[in-house]
Amino acid sequence: MHQYKPVEAASLFIDEFFPQCQGAILAGSVVRGEATDTSDLDIVIFDNKICASYRESLIQFGWPIEVFVHNLTSYQSYFDSDVERARPSLPRMVAEGIILKDEGIIESIKLEAIKLLDKGPAEWSIETINFKRYFLTDTLDDFIGCTNRAEELFIANHLAELASEFVLRTNRQWIGSSKWIVRALKQYDLKFANRFIDAFDGFYRTGEKENVIKIVEEILAPFGGTLFEGFSLGKK
Repeated sequence: MHQYKPVEAASLFIDEFFPQCQGAILAGSVVRGEATDTSDLDIVIFDNKICASYRESLIQFGWPIEVFVHNLTSYQSYFDSDVERARPSLPRMVAEGIILKDEGIIESIKLEAIKLLDKGPAEWSIETINFKRYFLTDTLDDFIGCTNRAEELFIANHLAELASEFVLRTNRQWIGSSKWIVRALKQYDLKFANRFIDAFDGFYRTGEKENVIKIVEEILAPFGGTLFEGFSLGKK
C-alpha cells in the first residue's frame, strides 16, 4: 500500500525537485485507471531553465517515478520523432495527462499533442508497403515450415509484431511495442484485435497454426497477398 495517492506523490515530487518549473503533467497507467502493483508514476516536466531534455528514474515518496524533463521547445523534437516512428509516447502522455502545475503553457502544448494524435501517422508509400509485405511473407513462410517448437515460439513473436504493424500502419493507425501492441489493435478494431489475440493464443497453447496463417493472409490480401517473386531491394 502506497503512503500517498498518485497525484499527491507527484505533486510532492514537483514541489521538492522542480519548484521553479512552468508546467507539470502526471501521465501513464495511474491516469488511465490501468495501474498494477508494479506501475510507476510518469511525470512530464516543462522548465525553461533546462538546457537539454532528459529522462530519469528514481524512487520518491514511496513510488517509482519516471520523469521526462523538457524546456519549452525541446519537447517538439520528441513529438516529431514519435510521429516519425508512429509511436506517440510523449504526445500521448501530454494529451491524456493530469495537469499538476501550469503557469499558462500547458493548454497549448496539450492542444499540439491532441492534434498530432488525431491526425495519425503518415501514410505508407507503395514501396514501403511492398517492403513490409515481403518481410511479413518471409516470416510467415518460416512459421509455416518450422517444425522446431522452440524456434516456432520466437518466429511467432516476430510474426505477431510484423503483422500488427502492417495492419495498423496500412490503416493510418499508431503502433506500439509490448503491451501497446494490444492496446493499439483494440483501439483500431476491437473485434479484429480479439481475433488476432485468439489466433496467437491458440498457437501458443496448442501449437495449431491455421488461425494465425489465416489472419496474416487476410491482412496481406488487400495489398496483393504474399510477396516473394519479383521483390527487389537495392538493385540498380
